[in-house]
Amino acid sequence: MNETIKEYLEFLYGRDQAVETYDRLSSLMEDASRRIKEAGNAPAAESQPGGGLPLDERDSILITYGDQFKQEGEAPLSTLGRFLKKYLKGFVSGVHILPFSPYSSDDGFSVIDYRQVNPELGDWHDISRIGADFRLMFDLVLNHISAQSPWFKGFLLNEAKYRDYFLVVPEGTDLAGVFRPRALPLLTRFKTSSEAHGMKEQLVWTTFSADQIDLNYQNPDLLLTMIEILLFYVEVGAQFIRLDAIAYLWKEIGTSCIHLEQTHRVVRLFRAVLDVVAPWVIIITETNVPHEENISYFGNGYNEAQMVYQFSLPPLVLDAFSRGDASHLSEWASTLGELKGNITFFNFLASHDGIGLLPAHGILKDEELHGLAELVKNHGGFVSYKSTPSGDVPYELNISYFDAISQPGEEDETRIKKFLGSQAIMLAIAGVPGIYVHSLLGTPNFMEGVRQTGANRTINRQKLKLNEVEEELAEAGSIRRRVFKGFTGLLEVRSAHPAFHPFGEQKIIKTKGAVFALMRISPDKGERILCLFNTGSEPALFASPHSQLGIDKRYKLKDIISGRSVPGNKDSELAVDLKACQFLWLKMTRA
Repeated sequence: MNETIKEYLEFLYGRDQAVETYDRLSSLMEDASRRIKEAGNAPAAESQPGGGLPLDERDSILITYGDQFKQEGEAPLSTLGRFLKKYLKGFVSGVHILPFSPYSSDDGFSVIDYRQVNPELGDWHDISRIGADFRLMFDLVLNHISAQSPWFKGFLLNEAKYRDYFLVVPEGTDLAGVFRPRALPLLTRFKTSSEAHGMKEQLVWTTFSADQIDLNYQNPDLLLTMIEILLFYVEVGAQFIRLDAIAYLWKEIGTSCIHLEQTHRVVRLFRAVLDVVAPWVIIITETNVPHEENISYFGNGYNEAQMVYQFSLPPLVLDAFSRGDASHLSEWASTLGELKGNITFFNFLASHDGIGLLPAHGILKDEELHGLAELVKNHGGFVSYKSTPSGDVPYELNISYFDAISQPGEEDETRIKKFLGSQAIMLAIAGVPGIYVHSLLGTPNFMEGVRQTGANRTINRQKLKLNEVEEELAEAGSIRRRVFKGFTGLLEVRSAHPAFHPFGEQKIIKTKGAVFALMRISPDKGERILCLFNTGSEPALFASPHSQLGIDKRYKLKDIISGRSVPGNKDSELAVDLKACQFLWLKMTRA
């Protein structure tokens, strides 16, 4: 008997109910282990201590929709696979295919059937073909399910199996203390069938929209069903499982219903199950919240997620470039410290969602947060709001990161230089890079899409015709080609240097003004790379005493991006001149 799993179940459901649930879970795990073995999706590489495949400097993950590229007469997932294999094999190691199941809203995050591939996208064979060349990340959208799903339809019909799959709240219940992520009603009224009274109305918990019905994890049957789906995803090839909106999972009337201890125990349970059945699989939690709350999902370093999204990074990098002042970014990065355990960050700047402002609260001042909101509006983007007791406040910036970083009307060369500088920060900082496909391609704001859908997030969710993308990638001097070549060039350089290993050491070098500086050191201490970034539009000087860098005057500097030697190492300090928006990755070698 796995005492850890038993302990988690007892905490969630009490001793008596935990015994029956444990027996059923054990049988489920045995069956899943057999199927995973038969499917041949267990990797040959040995898992590292604590679970999860070994990660190194060669690992980076592309984030994309399954229908990101369209080609007439071909299933979109097949088209995606061809694009990835032709253009990105050798540059990225993994692919996060955003929800590809049948869905009813929210571009896939309102799942109708977890086990099916949306036939409009393709089938499981298309997914497997991508998995033959790249490590796959799947979303487990586990907080909610579509109102169009068979589960919820069964609930509305009062079917016994689904009666307790959802959360019904009595009229008049005080929910004022519940944390609200969006400025939308928390409850939705539905007509349900009742044997005694015919049709009746009930209030059902819907955190994100009336079409996304929250699941009831106080029901162990529902929990076991979701674990079964988790293991099914492993069976069909997932090596990373992203737990979507995990912070809201467990609801308890009278609490904030966010980050509850029961939620953490569910994450630990998932981890414990995977450690037994598929220890190579990595859990990544998606919690768009302040930093300390975000990293709580690491647990003790061995018992919850192996990776968490670095949500503070996108707004802080944007702040640095918008003001030409990297002080907030430097101060925050210096607090990250050394991670203890088999854990690392999933670093990103852009995604299918917007730039969350909540993770920057307490780091940026209110006027700086509002300044970012005004900047985004001036750059053609939008600001989304959420409800608080004091009213609606800015929650998310909706804009292409390419357009967010660069000023309207700037020359293309400057825009590209700024943008690649921002991405180079994300690639250099300790962790595994997550690269949104539109950042890789330098895609601007998709205003036509917003006009069509009325949804702010559509601005960064444009679907592209493959032939048009390929034409632009082949066109000398096009923005798309220059961004793509610059980005893949950085990935190629990064993958060749163990100093960028996600478990390597990171030191933030104290600077002032526009310069952001960090030192990366390989796990074996054999390679040191000093990464310098000028976030301003004017030349800047980086200067630091040798004692702060751990070097002496005998060290030589070589920019591994350009391949050029860089002067500046003096008797007692290092002093490097940086042009406007320039960035350097300086390998430090003792002569």
